[in-house]
Amino acid sequence: MKILTNQVTGVALGLIGSILFFANVLAAAEPIKIAVGGPHTGSYAAFGEQMLRGALKAAEDINAKGGIEGKKIEIVKVDDECKPMVAVNAANDIVSKYKANAVVGHFCSSSTIPASKTYWEYDTLMITPASTNPEVTERKLDNVLRMCGRDDQQGVVAANFVADELSAKRIAILHDKTTYGLGLAKAFQEALGKTKSKPKEVLFEGITRGERDFSTLVTKIRADKADVVYFGGLHSEAGPLLKQMRDQGLKADFVSGDGIVSKDFVTAAGGGKYVEGVYVTFGSDPRNLEESKTVVASFLKEGKEPEGYTLYSYASVQAIAAAIEAVDDNDRSGKKLADWLKAHEVKTVMGPKAWNQAGDLKTSDYVIYRWDANGNYQEYQAKK
Repeated sequence: MKILTNQVTGVALGLIGSILFFANVLAAAEPIKIAVGGPHTGSYAAFGEQMLRGALKAAEDINAKGGIEGKKIEIVKVDDECKPMVAVNAANDIVSKYKANAVVGHFCSSSTIPASKTYWEYDTLMITPASTNPEVTERKLDNVLRMCGRDDQQGVVAANFVADELSAKRIAILHDKTTYGLGLAKAFQEALGKTKSKPKEVLFEGITRGERDFSTLVTKIRADKADVVYFGGLHSEAGPLLKQMRDQGLKADFVSGDGIVSKDFVTAAGGGKYVEGVYVTFGSDPRNLEESKTVVASFLKEGKEPEGYTLYSYASVQAIAAAIEAVDDNDRSGKKLADWLKAHEVKTVMGPKAWNQAGDLKTSDYVIYRWDANGNYQEYQAKK
């Protein structure tokens, strides 16, 4: 009986060993899921497409080199429609349904802020490649970082440009009443008041997202004799507003933020002849960096231009991958991954990136771009 017992025990141990072996094999084969939360449908889907395109390319390139510790990266696309409540539902799906290891997102600050609370509750790392409202990182959520600058940084760059380079005298400040648009307009307004020349603010007014008839507003701008119009918002409203200004003969300079860095701005405005001469603040173009040449060439070979936030999203995936690879796999919580990133510089397609304890980049590189008649934007060269 003792021999039989030993045989049974041996068989049982063998089965347990086999089960553990196959469990380990399955665990090793499980992909690392990175969700891309953004506006993949609706008026702002162009930005969601930029984010998704960058993330997919980054995953493809990292996987081609063996992935992360032998595991492949899987990109999960989740739509938030750039709407706060939809974004919260999307965040819940990301952490509960898809069980993502980390998140690249969201795009709209009004989506990122409520969604990030869910990621904080589930201790999941989130890196936004695009949300610039200061509140994103000022709520002391230790799992939240961004791969872009802040509105209070680009607002200063825009204000100094308007006051010094354009020599503006009378300025109309408009916004779309959203977390992003209003926040950016206020940042510009505050910075404008600190410039040496202090141009006169003749109008501060909000529009509604989805609005298309701006004739009354254009009349106000004309009556106030504004020589510069500053707009805080996205291309879907900026385009029609600009077109109606030009169609009604209003030649005031048009200046905006990073919400119009999409070819869809050209379409929304009615073509290159309308966007020519429009100025915009955005990060220094990563497509011109040595670190991005191979990736940019790969995109162009596929017939895709890595414009706007494409490379920001690519860099976000790189940062997530670097953190996951560096942190002990027994504790890859959002806080642990974020803490590692805050303590280490990461090489990315946008150059080396480093974060402060709030989760903001230590270096902001906002510059001025100018749209041309061909529907392209290039860095603006200051007057001599």
